[in-house]
This record gives sequence, C-alpha cells and structure tokens, in this order.
Amino acid sequence: MVAKTSVKKPEAKTHILPLPRSLYSTSNLFQEPSKKPTMALSSLLFFSLLLLLLYTLQPTSGNILSSLFSSPTATRKSPSTAGEWRLLSSSIGIVAMHMQLLPDNRLLTFDRTDFGLSNLTFRDCPYYFLDCTAHSLLFDISMNTITPLPLQSDPWCSSAALLPNGSLLQTGGFNTGDRSVRLFSLSSLSWNEQPYSLAVRRWYASNQLMPDGTVIIVGGRREFNFEFYPPVQQYQLFDLPFLQETNDPDAENNLYPFLHLLPDGSLFIFANTRSMVFDPLGRIAARSLPPIPGDMPRNYPSTGSSVLLPLRSEVPSRAEILICGGAPRGAFQLALRNSTYLPAISTCGRIVPTDPDPQWSMEEMPMGRVMGDMVILPTGEILIINGAAAGTAGWELAQDPVLNPVLYKPDHPAGYRFEVMNPSTIPRMYHSSAILDSFGRVLVGGSNPHVGYVFENVTYPTDLSLEAYLPPYLDASYEIMRPRRVRVGPPAEVGYGDMAFVRFAVDGGLQEGMAVEVVAIAPAFATHSVGMNQRMVVMPVMRLVQLSFRDYMAEVMAPPSPEVAPPGFYMWFVLHGGVPSRAVWVRIRQSGAFPNF
Repeated sequence: MVAKTSVKKPEAKTHILPLPRSLYSTSNLFQEPSKKPTMALSSLLFFSLLLLLLYTLQPTSGNILSSLFSSPTATRKSPSTAGEWRLLSSSIGIVAMHMQLLPDNRLLTFDRTDFGLSNLTFRDCPYYFLDCTAHSLLFDISMNTITPLPLQSDPWCSSAALLPNGSLLQTGGFNTGDRSVRLFSLSSLSWNEQPYSLAVRRWYASNQLMPDGTVIIVGGRREFNFEFYPPVQQYQLFDLPFLQETNDPDAENNLYPFLHLLPDGSLFIFANTRSMVFDPLGRIAARSLPPIPGDMPRNYPSTGSSVLLPLRSEVPSRAEILICGGAPRGAFQLALRNSTYLPAISTCGRIVPTDPDPQWSMEEMPMGRVMGDMVILPTGEILIINGAAAGTAGWELAQDPVLNPVLYKPDHPAGYRFEVMNPSTIPRMYHSSAILDSFGRVLVGGSNPHVGYVFENVTYPTDLSLEAYLPPYLDASYEIMRPRRVRVGPPAEVGYGDMAFVRFAVDGGLQEGMAVEVVAIAPAFATHSVGMNQRMVVMPVMRLVQLSFRDYMAEVMAPPSPEVAPPGFYMWFVLHGGVPSRAVWVRIRQSGAFPNF
C-alpha cells in the first residue's frame, strides 16, 4: 500500500516506533503508546522469556528496540571476510562486454555481431541469420539459465539507458549499428531494431536518463555534439564545443564521457581531465569546473571510471562525484607503437559540483588501475573491480591484470577509505563489465582484448565466463541480521514524495545500535568501465512499526523529485546494521505523459 497519509492506528499488540526513539523503552514494548501498562503477570512473564531468548540469539547483546534510528555513520558490524567469488557459468557463449540488469531479474548482455561465430547457437535458426550463432542473450540470475536472442545491427561500443517503462533503449554502435536505435521490451523479450534513427553515428557515446523520461546521448568518436531520444524534431542535433576542446588529436581520451544527472536537473559532464555543469534545457554550459589535478586523462582509451556517490533525500541539493584510475597521457601511443605499458593511474578525485566553489580532493588507491568498473553497493560503499595495472584500453594494449577488487568507503575519514578484497582467478581486461544484481552480488563477466574470439596461444584469451563477487555483507554469519521477505505495495510503485510502506522480517529481531535504512538503486548499463545511469538514493525512514515478533514495517518517504531520481525502476534494499536484504523492484512514477518510445 502506498499513500501520502499516515498509517492507521494499529491494533492491540502492534508496537509503533516513531521518532524520537527515547520515548519508548522495553517496558512498553508490546503495548500501544497511548495505553498504560495493564498486562497480566502471566503475559508479562511470557514476553519476558521471549525477550530473553531473543537476547541470547543476538550476535551482539542489547535491547532490540533502542537506537533503531541512527545517523549515516552508525556503528556497523565489521565484516570478518574480504568477500567471496562464485562461478555462475564457465561459458555463457559470448563476451559480456555490455550488461544491463532488467526489472524481471534477468541480465541482458551482448558483445558485437562482427566477432565471428560465437559459442551460443540457436536451436531454431532465424531465417535471416547466416551463421546461426547469437551475440545477445538473457541470463536468469535466479535459475542460471541462458536464452539466446537474435540481434542484427552491431552494438559494439554502444550506449544505453533503462526507460521509465522498463524497456532498454540501446543506441549506436559500429558499422551497421552506428546510427541504430534498439529497444528491448520486457513484454516481448526481443529486440526492436530501428536503423538510421540517430542524427549522427554514435560510437563510444554516453547516455543519461533525464527527469522528463527522455534520454540525452552525448559524444562518440569525432562527434562533438549531443541529441535527445525521442527527438522533438527528427535528426535534431546540438553542438557541444566542450568535447572538441577535450579531444587529444592523437589519442582522443574523451570518449565515453562521464555523465551524471545532478539534483537540480543540470548535467555533470567529464571528459579527459576537465568537467563542467551543463544546462540541458538551455543547451548551454552553466559553469566550468577545475580540471582534475595531475593532468592525467580518465576517459577512453585512458579509461578510468566514475560514480555519483549516494544521494540523501534529506539533503537533496548536494551531489558528489568520485573518479578513479585511468592511464597517463601518452599511454595509448606507447602501448600501440612500442608495446610499452605505462603504470596505470592510482589516484581518485572527489568533487561536489553543487558547491558554490567546487574543488577536487585527491586520494591514493592501494594500486593503480585502468579499465576498472565502479559499482555502488547497497551499503553506499563503492566496489572498484576489473582492469589492469599497466597499459590502456584497446586491442592487446594492457598488461598485469588487477585481480583484487577494492572496497571504497566514502563516509570514512580520508586515508581510511580503501580496503583490498579477495582476488578472482580470472583476468578481466578490455571488454569486461560488472553490475550489481538484486541479490546484492556483483556480476562480473567479459574480457576480450582481441579483434575476434581468441582462446589459445595468447596471454589473455577471450573469456566467456560469468562470475559473481559476494561482498562481505553476504557472509553467512550475518543471516540472523538480514532483512527478509521485503514487500512494497501492491502495487510496487510510488510517486515523488509519497510515503511507501515497506514490510520486512528479521529472524533475529532488530538489534541495539543498528540502523534501519531503505535505499533505492538505479541499475547501471555497464560497458567499457562506464556505469551509465547508476545512482543510489537513501530514503528517510519516518517511523517503524513492529507487526509481530520478527516482522516490521518501515514508513519510507520516496525520493522528492525526478531530478533526484529519474522515473523508472529501482532496486529497493532494506538494511539492518549495514546488512542488506535482497532487493525488490519498485517503479517510481511521474504524473503526466511520458515520451512515446
């Protein structure tokens, strides 16, 4: 149920936990706040024994209902592990170089149609396919099953955005696909390919979903401009001189520009070493920002990664960007011409473009990394994963795979934010990707630094496997704390600023000092170390209701505006002491008509 009104007065034996928490103690735990204690002695003894049993089951002792609400820096149990790797499939048949998790919990992934024969064949070959092998598929993350999909135009090095209706808008690519629009529908589970629907070729461009449900498509090779989809007028194009200014003539270093929608509706654009705040409605640069220190490029082919740090609904006007890794200037030319592989960049930069005077704050990672992916976890931490320690993006232009993910903790003090996690055994080099799934895992696949599929007699063979990295919060020791059976609605949708009722259970009950949080995460379209449209919003928990011994309901305020959270489908996680539930999909709707796709 979703409504803007407050919850009705509960029936007897339902306990309300409003702010401030100091108003309630265990002495009135099982009574309505408005009643005086009149419980019979036998009932009191029964519930006392129940509490004693719960106390003994807790990993840490304490009153289960005190300190339920706490600040973002509330104490959380420190994980005793550094994560775990699991192989989901030794071969999905193609290279997972483009990845998107869909709201039906299936992973849509594809590589390029001119790689040659893939290792995934159609049972019934489509009549228009010459080789009867697929380059696109659906992977069911619950069942680990694969469904091959016909795809004709070449989506290599393309861009995408998940639309408000749950369809994937996929734009550009190479050769036959460079001006194509492809729509993947949840209802038909098939591609609708529309050739020559873009104003210009979009190869290595970036997409961002806008507050009104349209998509801005920015840049691409030798394209210093942008367009919208759907366009107001067919083939309408807008110049963006910033992209020409940031283009290195001999290496580019401004492809796949980093785009992040800011809470005021403006767009943060980063290319090479420079960034600006752009007004997409006025089609003008609102202001330029300082270049990232060090004069080392961060965009393709130097290929660092960026992420918008979690937004908080109570301070919706503040947004902070994190950019990590990349390759030094000249790395592409040296690797291409001389097989000399420069060490990857080891620095990260943070900037708050919404501040009156934004400045970069620099940090050192535990190791350098080029072609790394950055994934927002439900805890608000950032996982930096994949990539190489030397070289640059491109065909066979990198060496020394970085097998260890790094966990970045943005709320910790500077100097204490990085933690090296357990390594994979599989190098994930050029054309690898990583995304968050609704289980809280990070799906990792791809790696093909060769022009075609090459499996033998090379240092880094083409890899068709799919792994899952399980962050420390998925350790079995936290199961007693983990929220389960999360439900929103029906229907599972909310409007901006609405109150949403989120039901969940905790087997061990809520614990002293452990915060209850509800977060919404927009799934990324991941390719070439760019997580397009990835964002997380921490939503205020207005109050908690205890429905039974293990069951609770959180009254949560949905994001306040489409600038904070563009309309569409989000994974909602409930966290208890930093331990997340499995996500449920919730659609954030907007009044008024959406663009007709």
